[in-house]
Amino acid sequence: MTTAIHWQQRVGNQRDWVWRGWQTRYTYIRPTKNHQNTTPLILLHGFGASIGHWRHNLEVLGEHHPVYALDMLGFGASEKPGANYSIHFWVEQVYEFWKVFIRQPVILVGNSNGSLISLAAAHAHPDMVKGLVMMSLPDPSLEQEAIPPFLQPAVLAIKNLVASPLLLKPLFLFVRRPSFLRRWVGVAYASRDAITDELVEILAEPTQDTGSIRAFSSLFKASIGKDFSPSVKKILPTIKIPMLLIWGQKDRFVPPALAQRFTQYNENLQLLSLEDVGHCPHDESPKQVNKVILDWVNSEGAADVRR
Repeated sequence: MTTAIHWQQRVGNQRDWVWRGWQTRYTYIRPTKNHQNTTPLILLHGFGASIGHWRHNLEVLGEHHPVYALDMLGFGASEKPGANYSIHFWVEQVYEFWKVFIRQPVILVGNSNGSLISLAAAHAHPDMVKGLVMMSLPDPSLEQEAIPPFLQPAVLAIKNLVASPLLLKPLFLFVRRPSFLRRWVGVAYASRDAITDELVEILAEPTQDTGSIRAFSSLFKASIGKDFSPSVKKILPTIKIPMLLIWGQKDRFVPPALAQRFTQYNENLQLLSLEDVGHCPHDESPKQVNKVILDWVNSEGAADVRR
């Protein structure tokens, strides 16, 4: 899966856009022929990732559709302020980007945290979204439900302790080491062949940016709050557009068993399980996932998202 061409040259036309006073990185690829009127796609990365995580997907999908990808604020090459981060915060970033650059209904494609942002965006801004492709969809509210009520105060106290400045900075300095990131990816991915030096570089470089420690601190503190994320269980039944849920059967971050549970919440949700694939199907098995996405968009089951 390695190539002699640096990943920066395989992710389209990167540009900077100022959102609410913060520099934000995005990229785009437009089809050169025969597909000018097809539905645009917006690719949204997961926690700790960036545009580079789509390097195996952007060019292929961009042969058939206008494709955009964003670095969520706090990640990648976007600015890393001490903002009030939340899923809703990133939803508004995506929506305002869409209003500036696209202004026609799109298909949102997300991985992990990006899939949760996609779902929340479809709920909050139905005028923007005509289809969803979600990979490894997390639901933090289910994690909270799994903790017995009598233990919840103790769990919250431990999280608040870890969120103290005295512990967060050394924690961040440790987890941003390439050696740690390589081990972390080893848990996320099922295939060792997909864990390349290039992938580790994509994950590690943004952690060296100015403000990265501050952003990590703000993100961690925000993530332990009850208002950080909406409930998939509550939102999913309200979505009326076609949805495709892709899940690796060897996902060790978000249990694959959740996928079947989610299909019970909405009959419009189509599930595709991939064997021998972990938490990031688009990067671990890109040829397969690219074909799945394109076939789904062009299938009878998703006819109303094709154009």
